[in-house]
Amino acid sequence: MHENVIFCYSGTGNCLNLAKNIAKGIGGADIIMMRSKPKVSDVSEAKKIGFVFPCYGGGAPEDVLKYVKAVKVNPDAYTFGICQPAVYKGTGLSELNNIIPLRYWSVVTHHCSCVWLFPHNVMVPLLNKEKAQERSEGRAAQIAKDIMNEKTSKRPFRNPLNVIENKIWPVIANIKIKAFSVSDKCIKCGQCVKLCPRQNITMENGKPRFGTNCAQCLGCLQYCPKNAISIGRITDRREHYHNPKVKAEDLMEDIIHVDI
Repeated sequence: MHENVIFCYSGTGNCLNLAKNIAKGIGGADIIMMRSKPKVSDVSEAKKIGFVFPCYGGGAPEDVLKYVKAVKVNPDAYTFGICQPAVYKGTGLSELNNIIPLRYWSVVTHHCSCVWLFPHNVMVPLLNKEKAQERSEGRAAQIAKDIMNEKTSKRPFRNPLNVIENKIWPVIANIKIKAFSVSDKCIKCGQCVKLCPRQNITMENGKPRFGTNCAQCLGCLQYCPKNAISIGRITDRREHYHNPKVKAEDLMEDIIHVDI
């Protein structure tokens, strides 16, 4: 295991791309994916340990906080957390800090992946895909410098409104899962089944079938090669989006080794 470790949750690639760019800037790292139970949870030998994740419904993805509780770190290690929302950081960093105290944290906004809620180009600041990606890469370079200098941050602020929002998010997710459907454009490739972090998608009679345990990562919809997956008419009208530098296969990895 590398002396630098980054735990990453990424639904449509933005966070994984950010984690990779930070890893390059700190001399390499092992990126341990948290989309399912991490293959490695004891990283007590690592010197720098980070967590990169998106904001879902005002907080961290539910599974992130569940998995982080099992992570073992050296109390002397330099810890950092990076949240990548479309607009605001939510409660995720504060909740993470309650489990594993963070020495440093930062927020990097990027395009929205929840296209049933907003068009993907909703972000603060408003930028097109190319400029948003350029900004993410620049912010990753600065964050990497901060980490190398072992910069410290104050305790993340916990917004009560985001706490309420995050508590009702699972209810919203359960409602939205009923709207998932697959059109005749489906080519039966099974990619969505492999991408689903909760094994919520199965193939039945040659087509995907959606269960009731959805995390709303939307990797299935955003990476579908034929745009065959729908969550109502609004997602049919809106342009789909995933990070331009991350392939679906990248998200299926358990551990990604980044060397320089």
